[in-house]
Amino acid sequence: MALVVNGEKIEDKEIQQEIERLRPRYEQVFSDKDPAEREAQLRDWSRDNVIERVLLRQEAKNSGTKIPPEDVEEAFKQLKEQYDDAEALQKALDVDSDEKVSQTIELQMSTERKIGEIYARAPKPSEEQIRLYYEENKDKFRSDEQIRVAHIVKYVNWQTDEATALRAMQEALDQIHSGAAFETVVDKYTDCADSGGDLGYVMRGQMVEEFEDVIFHLSPGQVSDVFRTRFGFHIAKVYDRRPPSIPELKEVRKQVTEELGEQLKEQALGEYLDDLRAKATIEGM
Repeated sequence: MALVVNGEKIEDKEIQQEIERLRPRYEQVFSDKDPAEREAQLRDWSRDNVIERVLLRQEAKNSGTKIPPEDVEEAFKQLKEQYDDAEALQKALDVDSDEKVSQTIELQMSTERKIGEIYARAPKPSEEQIRLYYEENKDKFRSDEQIRVAHIVKYVNWQTDEATALRAMQEALDQIHSGAAFETVVDKYTDCADSGGDLGYVMRGQMVEEFEDVIFHLSPGQVSDVFRTRFGFHIAKVYDRRPPSIPELKEVRKQVTEELGEQLKEQALGEYLDDLRAKATIEGM
């Protein structure tokens, strides 16, 4: 039986498109579910998504708020630049004329405006909500071990062969062992002298593996031997180490407030859609 929402017939291909949009993530999350049950649930969820999208579309269309023609024309112009020709654009939007493309754009813009109005009415996070969200999600804000490191690097490339690069780096290391300050030697030998070779604080996963294998085994103040990575030869010095830690609320307040604010917006949209659905006439469920 065809799906009809407030008298508007919904083509099955719209539901099928939603199924395919959700499928990759859905099958990953529910990989242990019986395939037949998984497919049935995927279709149910897709139908629900389509129904909510149609209800929101209908509400936006009937709201009486018009999008200025020049805004629609500008959006149309920008959209055309993404396609080879008008026919390709029409096919992507599943319409058969430029006029219907404009209508589709206007409806989409009206829908986005309606969502924006709903979001704007969402309450702002209270101090108690912010504190509670932080307490319940502390591990989410945990930072891994960090080290502040600087390096001297000599690249191996068409300008500098392996032997030449290694000889220069060994000279640099000899000077450091003889008492020269690492920071002075950097300027004299490195191929990357920005900030005196200082890379700032880094965490595992930010640098190439060969580099991390060395620097995360150094103590503050310690200078490495010459070592090789895929880029060339390095000498590294660690200045400081910060253990894994959970920042205080004041340090992540902005992030907490933004995340919680987004949740409250989505909650407001969900409640609005529930209300529309409660009032709607839906056939074919």
